[in-house]
Amino acid sequence: MLDIKFIRENEGAVRQAIQIKRVQLDLAELLTVDRTVTELRQRIEAKQAERNANAKQVPKASAEERPALIQKGKDLGEELKGLEPELRAAEDTLLGLLLRVPNIPHASAPEGEDDSANVELRQEGQRPAFSFEPLDHVELLALQGWSDPERVARVSGSRSYLLRGEAARLELAVLTFALDYLTDQGFTPVSTTALVRPATLTATGHFPGGEDQVYRLEGEELMLAGTSEVPLNSLYAGEQLPESELPLRLAGLSAAFRSEAGSAGRDVRGLMRVHEFRKVEQYVICRADEAEGLRCFHEILNNAEGILRALELPYRVIQNSTGDMGLGKHLMYDIEAWVPSEEKYRETHSCSYLTDWQARRTGLRYRDEQGRLQYAHTLNNTGIATPRILVPLLENHQQADGTVRVPAALQPYLVGKAVLGRPVR
Repeated sequence: MLDIKFIRENEGAVRQAIQIKRVQLDLAELLTVDRTVTELRQRIEAKQAERNANAKQVPKASAEERPALIQKGKDLGEELKGLEPELRAAEDTLLGLLLRVPNIPHASAPEGEDDSANVELRQEGQRPAFSFEPLDHVELLALQGWSDPERVARVSGSRSYLLRGEAARLELAVLTFALDYLTDQGFTPVSTTALVRPATLTATGHFPGGEDQVYRLEGEELMLAGTSEVPLNSLYAGEQLPESELPLRLAGLSAAFRSEAGSAGRDVRGLMRVHEFRKVEQYVICRADEAEGLRCFHEILNNAEGILRALELPYRVIQNSTGDMGLGKHLMYDIEAWVPSEEKYRETHSCSYLTDWQARRTGLRYRDEQGRLQYAHTLNNTGIATPRILVPLLENHQQADGTVRVPAALQPYLVGKAVLGRPVR
C-alpha cells in the first residue's frame, strides 16, 4: 500500500505504475473518495469543536439561555451521528481502493504485459551433456520405486505427491541443508505454521486478488498460506522495532499450500506444481532506505544462487517485467534451474523487494536515530522449495544406470552417500 500523501503528490507516477502493471484501478475515483474522506473529517472536527465550545458555555449561561444551548448541543450530536457512519463508509471505500494501488517499479524493470517480457540477465553453471538417453524425474522416481502417485491420488486427489525411501530422505536433506546454509549467512531459523488469519494475507498483498489460490478452513477464520512469508510478515505487525535490530533476517521453514487455480493443463505431471509442499523462505526487514534495501536484495539473491551452486545445478537469473512482478514488487528477479527433460529453465526462486508497500499494510515500523517513526522495508526470496527443486536435482544428476549422484554439499545429510538408488539400467 502506498502512502496517500505520496499518491496525491505523485499522481503521474502512480498512474503510470497502474498502467504498466496492468492493474484495473481508477485513480481518479480513488482521489475523489480521498477528497470526500478529507472533507467529512474536517466537517466532523468542526462540529465536534463547536459542540465542545457550546458545552463549555452551558454552565456559565443564564437560566433563560441554557435551554437553547442544551438543545444546540443535542442538535450537533445528531448531526455527528449522521456524519460518522458516512465517514466510516467512505474510509472503507478508500481503503479498498488503496489496497489495489501498485508499488512503483524500479527504474530498471523492463516494461511488458507478462513473463514474455522478462529479461535474462545471465546463465550460470554447465548444463549436463548425457552420453545416454536421460529420463525425466517421473521416470526416475518410478524406476527406483521412490514415488507412489496412484496411491497418494486415492488419498489426496490430483496434484499431490508422495516420496519413498531415499527420495524422502533427499527431500529432507535439501530442506535441512538450505536452512543450515542460511543460518551460516546470519539468518535466524523460524519453524512456523501455515495456518493464518485472512488479515495476514492482506498484509502481505496476496489479498485482494489472490483469493482463488488459497485454501480456507470451513467454519474457521483460518486459511493455509502458500509461503512462510505470510506469517513472518505479521509476526511484528503493529510493533515498533528498534533500529539497532535491523536488518532482521529470518529463514522460515513451513509447509505451504496453493490451490493452483487457473493452472489446469500446466505441469500436472510429477512434482513441478503440487498443492502442498515444503519451503524455506528468506524474509528480511530493513530500514526505510533504498540503498540498504537493494543491498539486502542482492544478499538474498546471492544466498539463493549459493544454494543452487552447492546443489551443482545450472541456472539462469531473469529480471521480471512490470506485468509479471505483482502489485507490491518494486524490484523482482526470478532464478530458474535447468530441467533437461524439457530442455528449458524452470523457476525455482523468486526474489522480491517491496520497499514500505508491505509494511504499511502490516503496520510494521521502527524509530530512527532522530526519533521519527518510519515504515520498514521488506524483502523475500525462496531459500528452497520442495518437491519442485527435486525435478532439476534428480534430472541433472542422473547416471546411465538409473542412479542419482549426490552433490557433495548434501552428502553429510544423507549419511555420506555419494549415490542414491540401485543400478537398474
